[in-house]
Amino acid sequence: MSHNTFGHLFRVTTWGESHGPALGCVVDGCPPGIRFRREDIQHDLDRRRPGQSRFVTQRREPDEVKILSGVLEEEDGTLVTTGTPVSMLIENVDQRSKDYGEIARQYRPGHADYAYEAKYGLRDHRGGGRSSARETAARVAAGALARKVIPDVTIRAALVSMGTKQIDRANWDWDFTEHADNPFFTPDPQSVPLFADYLDGIRKNGSSVGAVIEVVADGVPAGWGAPLYAKLDAEIAGALMSINAVKGVEIGLGFEAARITGEENADEMRAGNEGTPRFLSNKAGGVLGGISTGQPIVARFAVKPTSSILTPRQSVDKDGQEVDVMTKGRHDPCVGIRAVPIGEAMLACVLADHFLRHRGQTGRS
Repeated sequence: MSHNTFGHLFRVTTWGESHGPALGCVVDGCPPGIRFRREDIQHDLDRRRPGQSRFVTQRREPDEVKILSGVLEEEDGTLVTTGTPVSMLIENVDQRSKDYGEIARQYRPGHADYAYEAKYGLRDHRGGGRSSARETAARVAAGALARKVIPDVTIRAALVSMGTKQIDRANWDWDFTEHADNPFFTPDPQSVPLFADYLDGIRKNGSSVGAVIEVVADGVPAGWGAPLYAKLDAEIAGALMSINAVKGVEIGLGFEAARITGEENADEMRAGNEGTPRFLSNKAGGVLGGISTGQPIVARFAVKPTSSILTPRQSVDKDGQEVDVMTKGRHDPCVGIRAVPIGEAMLACVLADHFLRHRGQTGRS
């Protein structure tokens, strides 16, 4: 299998399978002298970790990261990157491959089973192998390091809708997304009981539901990105689209821009400080012509419902026989919940890569 690497100067390669002994990543191109602690990586992994509420998969994985290379450790435990590849490992400790025995020869509707077998001639039926969202733990580890490369940029994400339910944006509170009583990463405190009741019903029926995640980067200066084939928004969209179960991405107003006039869509400007313009709105999501404007980068991505559900679905097996498939095991009733830190990680990796590319081309940060 090829194409396990993304990025140009900040290059991330992930490896490992859902039910293998471990998974991890290698980050090549991280600048030397970046200072961080193992706890910085672990913090983001803990936010993505399964089994933290009844609303996510009950697979119990501690997701403890081991940093194997590319750093020197100081006496106080601070790690300093050396400029060589940073390798990080996360062990799998709670695999239950037997749960997937019945579907070893069946194609689960909505999953990558058939597509993988059509391409490679075989597939790892144990939790989906590389197609499992378990792979994203390695991306989150890489994203935590990427944040250290661009420390003046703040990246946050929130779940803004789940199925037919959505937040009230008038109640938006970034601090609440990390509150202990908020299992959904929602920025609207009043949406917690709404989402909880809704998802309890979905879960008890053995079904699943999708979600929309909004991810925002504040502090990105004007000038990152490039016209045409290295557009910042195009690479953000590609990175978010690469996350398992994502079926749509929009930047700024996104598809809503197709329903309004030019007068409504244009982000007007007035004179700002030190010769830079002051934007009166941010419908473009912080990117024009593929280059950052200095406005917040705003993107949203749609996560489909988890395809592993208890309701029998019509399919076929490897012999072409018609079957009804019911997927057993431990699955997220809304995989979009744990996609919040994954979206942050992918945006962090793209921005770290574009920061280094911009610095390399212009000599400026």
